[in-house]
Amino acid sequence: MMADWETYLKENKKRLLNELLEFLRIPSISALPAHAPDVHRAARWVENRMRAAGIESVRVLPTGGHPVVYGEWLHAPGKPTVLVYGHFDTQPVDPLALWDSPPFEPVIKEGRIYGRGSTDDKGNMFIPIIVAEALVRTGGNLPLNLKFLFEGEEEIASPHLPVFIAENKDLLSCDMVLSADGGQWGEDQPAVVLGTRGVTSVFLDVQGPDHDLHSGTYGGAIANPIHALVQILNSLHDADGKVTVKGFYDDVRPLTREERDQLARIPFDEAAYLRETGAVSLFGETGFSTYERTGARPTLEINGIWGGFQGEGTKTVLPSTAHAKISCRLVADQDPVKIADLVVRQIHQTAPPGVRVKATKAESGAAPYLIPPDHKGLRVAYTVLKDLYGRDPYWVRMGGTIPANAMFREFLGVYTIVFAFGLNDELQHSPNEFFRLSSYERGQKAYGMLLERLGK
Repeated sequence: MMADWETYLKENKKRLLNELLEFLRIPSISALPAHAPDVHRAARWVENRMRAAGIESVRVLPTGGHPVVYGEWLHAPGKPTVLVYGHFDTQPVDPLALWDSPPFEPVIKEGRIYGRGSTDDKGNMFIPIIVAEALVRTGGNLPLNLKFLFEGEEEIASPHLPVFIAENKDLLSCDMVLSADGGQWGEDQPAVVLGTRGVTSVFLDVQGPDHDLHSGTYGGAIANPIHALVQILNSLHDADGKVTVKGFYDDVRPLTREERDQLARIPFDEAAYLRETGAVSLFGETGFSTYERTGARPTLEINGIWGGFQGEGTKTVLPSTAHAKISCRLVADQDPVKIADLVVRQIHQTAPPGVRVKATKAESGAAPYLIPPDHKGLRVAYTVLKDLYGRDPYWVRMGGTIPANAMFREFLGVYTIVFAFGLNDELQHSPNEFFRLSSYERGQKAYGMLLERLGK
């Protein structure tokens, strides 16, 4: 028998979907200063929508950067208090030419909503808002106390969120957090997320001569900064992909036998994995499986490299400068600042003579996060997903980063349960991002079930 809140969501399906499309039309790109007014406009949209849902004390709050939106419903004495987290900012849309339709003019086709932010994270964060509305409108109350915190800086690593949380501990105090940012394993396979990786970044600039030189006249007498850059970057890994930065692995929490067994139980189709990625073979740190490498082991990646002449044809120059961007994904208990310092030190130690090297740490990073598998709220989420999908969820670790998870643990002393319904193939951060309507609808039922069970 369908619950009253489910009936409400079904009867209002068209209206709620149209509202989501309206939300997706706001180009709230947090990384681009020109779109700062749009991020604020998205915050106001969320504020108004939360009020319409029956959520109370809703307001847009400043952070020193893009704002956050807060709201609450606290009329369930003796019941748990749960904070729902998500974000309304999006990634940039480049390269625009690869989109099949304008990124901020969402379209629905073949059971999918196409548009920037559809799965990451507007579609997912909209779900708990409308589920709260359905519960309040049909029953007059919620089964537990709810707080909401939606931010506008997740896609730029949430730089102002730590201070905001630290300064608003009483406002945000809760028993646990539900993150509407994340996803499931597959259309028919749920997953419980135990951890998310942290991240830190370093920018590398190598200066040779003060201007480009004729490679015939000066080659062999003046150091080439691109050669130097390649030498430095090559020093960061061994031939098997293991990071060679001294001290890089010192604080990594080893995987237990049980944790390795959990990951080993997840089926892995190597051929399908290679087809999905377009790569010719697997590669990585020896002694670990693919899922261990991508979720439970730290990495160092070169994200970009440039210098010298890059136009069509030939230009025989000895370039003046060369540059690279480096990022590291981190696991418990690595510290982003410490790791960045180690990378910077190695860069300076391996820099060859004849060039000037500048290694700059990014202003913000994110700590890794890990929740105990016996956390009561996580166990409730497990039962909801099992009942909804009809099969046991996998125990997984996300390879990506949700900066807020570790922040809530540090400043509020609570764990975060990742409870979202995006899928890995939905082109987050890429052209033609989409969100399945089936996932959008399943997420609504899942949140209703979860809130009811947590209330009990």
